[in-house]
Amino acid sequence: MKRIVVLGGGESGVGAAILAKKEGFDVFLSDFAEIKPQYKVLLDENRIVWEEKQHTENLIMNASEVIKSPGIPDKAPVIKQLHALNIPVISEIEFAGRYTTAKMICITGSNGKTTTTMLLYHILKNAGLNVGLAGNVGQSLALQVACTTCDYYVVELSSFQLDGMVEFKADIAILLNITPDHLDRYEYNFQNYIDSKFRIAQNQTEEDAFIFWENDPVIKAELKKRNIQSTIYPFAIERSEKTKAFIEQDEMIIKTLKTLFTMPTSELALQGIHNTYNSMAAGLAASIVNVRKESIRQSLQDFQGVEHRLEYVATVKNIRFINDSKATNVNSCWYALQSMKTLVVLILGGTDKGNDYSEIEELIQQKVKALVFLGIDNKALHSYFDGKVSTITDVQTMEDAVKEAYEMAVSGDTVLLSPCCASFDLFKNYEDRGIQFKSWVKKL
Repeated sequence: MKRIVVLGGGESGVGAAILAKKEGFDVFLSDFAEIKPQYKVLLDENRIVWEEKQHTENLIMNASEVIKSPGIPDKAPVIKQLHALNIPVISEIEFAGRYTTAKMICITGSNGKTTTTMLLYHILKNAGLNVGLAGNVGQSLALQVACTTCDYYVVELSSFQLDGMVEFKADIAILLNITPDHLDRYEYNFQNYIDSKFRIAQNQTEEDAFIFWENDPVIKAELKKRNIQSTIYPFAIERSEKTKAFIEQDEMIIKTLKTLFTMPTSELALQGIHNTYNSMAAGLAASIVNVRKESIRQSLQDFQGVEHRLEYVATVKNIRFINDSKATNVNSCWYALQSMKTLVVLILGGTDKGNDYSEIEELIQQKVKALVFLGIDNKALHSYFDGKVSTITDVQTMEDAVKEAYEMAVSGDTVLLSPCCASFDLFKNYEDRGIQFKSWVKKL
């Protein structure tokens, strides 16, 4: 009997283990950390053998195939050992894809992927399609494949998930943008990260669709080097002869073989230039799967947005507080600053992944009156911003960050949490960081 070993006991790992068990494999799950109680219950209910706080070598190295959680880097000792033994290591998405005939609509990009994924899911669900939401958001794809039957899945894919995908194919692939991120996982080589993102289009044929931002300089340069097999659907603000979604006279226009869709940009629920791109990408994908125009229009008008992504929290004494905790890289912060209409007190900091802050320097000089550095080690921030912004303060807790920012702001300003960094130095994750921010703002 084929032996499947799952490394990682979170959402994706437990889902993969349940699917492997259902498909009749000998399954073992191992997590080097502690497994959350709700996942232990699921594993026990499905009679899956598991361990935590260790990796027992002789129970792992006898695997026919290993499914690893996206959080485990390739340089982890256990992964290196598996590679040395030529044991295939794949992602949960790769594994799940083998056991479903559903159409896969997959979204990646350095920024905007959660918003685009949620928006597209909202459009397809409202149109009455039998659709699941998976990947970085929602339940794991493997768990849904094991327990339900969907006709479509909208799947948000990080570069880490794409790295473990070999034969999986996206029927519709969306590549929003590529800017440097997670370079610590890619040997500080940007090309490695670019290659990872482009895996979203691997295995596609001309029957499949590849949607991408036409004016992204990295994507543009990369497309010249690659032979993409799928039918291309570029989107941009200004159209070229190939553009399939664009803006003309404040109207968003989507042109595919079967449809011509127009809508005033003022009616889009998501405002700001970056969100226009997200709406174009989602609108294109919905058009390709033949969702009715009226249904697309309605969903683009009533979408509620994503928590921790430019999320309005409150206005206190005419100072607006915006939670953009999901901005874990510099480019995300650039989008946030670009959409600000007032002077800003900006809260930055956390675990620096090799950031280049020059990308936001001009916007900071135009819009930011004060900086609050929230992190255990703010040396990289100080060495870049000292002397460029007159008021800078350091804090170690979210309570102090909110209080300091509130004191620096005056009526009409915006306090923006858009950290540019990962959250693991002081918080469990970016959600925890955003929740703490909102809770302290509400106590002002």
